[in-house]
Amino acid sequence: MDGSSKKHDLARRVDTLIEELQEHSHRYYVLSQPTVSDAEYDEKFRELQKLEAAHPGLVRAESPTQRVGAAPLAGFSTVSHKVPMLSLDNAMNEQELLDFDEQVRRFLSKDGHSVDAIEYTVEFKFDGVAVSLAYEKGLFAQGATRGDGTTGEDVTSNVRTIKAIPLKLRGAAQKSGRIEIRGEVIFKKREFEALNAERQARGEETFANPRNAASGSLRQLDPRETARRPLYFFSYGLGFLEEGAGLSSSTLSQTMLEIEKLGFSISPGFRTVKGAEALVKAYREAEEARDSLPFEVDGLVVKVNDYALQERLGFRQRSPRWAIAAKFKPVEAVTTLNDIIIQVGRTGALTPVAVLAPVRVGGVVVSRATLHNQDEIERKGLLLGDRVVVRRQGDVIPAVVAALTASRTGKEKPFRFPTSCPECDSPVERVPDEAVTRCPNPNCPAKTHNRILHYASRDAMDIEGLGDKMVGLLLEHGVVTSLPDIYELTVEKLHDLPRMGELSSSNLVQAIEESKKRPLSRFIFALGIRHVGTKTAAVIARNCHTVEKFLTLTEDALVEIEEIGPETARSVAEFLGDEDEQKFVERLLTLGVAPEAQQGVVSDGAFQGKTFVLTGALATLSRKDAEEMVISNGGKVSSSVSKKTSYVVAGESPGSKLDAARKHGVMILSEDEFRSLLKV
Repeated sequence: MDGSSKKHDLARRVDTLIEELQEHSHRYYVLSQPTVSDAEYDEKFRELQKLEAAHPGLVRAESPTQRVGAAPLAGFSTVSHKVPMLSLDNAMNEQELLDFDEQVRRFLSKDGHSVDAIEYTVEFKFDGVAVSLAYEKGLFAQGATRGDGTTGEDVTSNVRTIKAIPLKLRGAAQKSGRIEIRGEVIFKKREFEALNAERQARGEETFANPRNAASGSLRQLDPRETARRPLYFFSYGLGFLEEGAGLSSSTLSQTMLEIEKLGFSISPGFRTVKGAEALVKAYREAEEARDSLPFEVDGLVVKVNDYALQERLGFRQRSPRWAIAAKFKPVEAVTTLNDIIIQVGRTGALTPVAVLAPVRVGGVVVSRATLHNQDEIERKGLLLGDRVVVRRQGDVIPAVVAALTASRTGKEKPFRFPTSCPECDSPVERVPDEAVTRCPNPNCPAKTHNRILHYASRDAMDIEGLGDKMVGLLLEHGVVTSLPDIYELTVEKLHDLPRMGELSSSNLVQAIEESKKRPLSRFIFALGIRHVGTKTAAVIARNCHTVEKFLTLTEDALVEIEEIGPETARSVAEFLGDEDEQKFVERLLTLGVAPEAQQGVVSDGAFQGKTFVLTGALATLSRKDAEEMVISNGGKVSSSVSKKTSYVVAGESPGSKLDAARKHGVMILSEDEFRSLLKV
């Protein structure tokens, strides 16, 4: 046999092994119907490994051997979602679910259409992490987290290790263009408990719940660590779909059947129901089944099945009108309140935390629960040693609901809220009409610790490696005493700290250096001003444009900003007028922090006073980019068409918004016409 024939035979054998192993993996991880023993699978896997090791040119991207995990990453890059990953509104009980059905039917009947009983899809709401999986011509190309809905983290290397996610799509669609599959990465209950048991045996901190475990596993910088964790994946729908990529259906239920054929698991019990009565019946059945399921769920996801109706219903600012998360009743358990400890936050707020006798609540062992403030302890009449009801629902932090006063023995004791800070012993203060007690000491170590943590967090200055333990280490050894000190850290200063080698020291110094150039909105959020979250910080940044203008803002100027309320305006103005905070910000800027200027709202911009509605897929702009172009030029973006709408920008497959524009006599622009208004 000549060399060419031998190589051809080897390639055929590799292809055969890959195909067989993919089929066995699908049957084992997705269908739970294995047809070969573990030993038989391992034998084929080892044969493939040997062939690929001897002939590297035969290694395929879709080979099962490529799941073991690549080299560690320096950090995660960002991914812009071509189709936003929106959140859902919640229905907290049966009545709110019925209200949702009524709202859907009322909205659809606005334009004179008669509305019969609506057909919905129902599926479990998993306690997991939402991700988007991109396939190019049938091969896995990219995995991204949901992030803020428009931008997520690139976790491709980690997602590749999850055996329930196919590296190559099955069926006829595998030669198509780009397809994005959306779904949830989860831990099953048994695997989650086993993981926590292993971590506890190694003396490591255990995960609070399966969602935290899944999120932590996906964000491992070393994909080999992710590969060791038994993550699972359920798909709930499609994201971006390239023209000609197939999967053309008129209903969501048909799409989900097609997604199954591509090799994915979908929610067990996924089905359609018609009408409000059937919807409530499905909700009750799902809630009854939750404890018997192998995974954690906290509700039922309900969606209008017909895509044409979804298009007519459209979207609110952050959520679709055609879907809702019907949450189950909270899960409760009874345990003993052993103690109450006080935690001091970055603003100096003293927050009481209940220390409980460990109890399983909704599949998770709970030993701590929030008590919010002193008034809540008094209102609930809690005594140390009480038997108490603890409630948990999904990701919500466990809370103490009530004391079982009939169970008291007389040995219970009252809790005395401290009059001085437990961290720095400074006398605490409580502002009239506020429920929160605060430590006023600007140098309180707990405030410093939490302020640095907030500043370094992902939505703020995003300093990789500056987590809770590292901040504690820096403060404990006196390497830093205040937040700005982090910008004076050197490899030499870090190298002598416990567990800090030259590489880890160098990586941290580099991450801190890179944080100096974050956008202004992130810097404003990172300052930790009360009432200023990420959205408010972005609004302020758009209106003041530069850090210099931000520092000169007054309360009157802030109130003039449409999205800023009086309480937030007062809080920001007080921060900017505080002498200590002024010195704090000045020192950051002196040490090289230079927030990137952001395009401000232009008072005389091309779109001043105009309201735009965007519909359909634009060829050269993402939805987020187009919205930014409108906002930065003085315009507003709306999700629905009315007589007050100035323009509707229509891309491919614009749907019912185009009809609404014609009905109201609104000017319709193509993408080119939209750009021409800005001369871009």
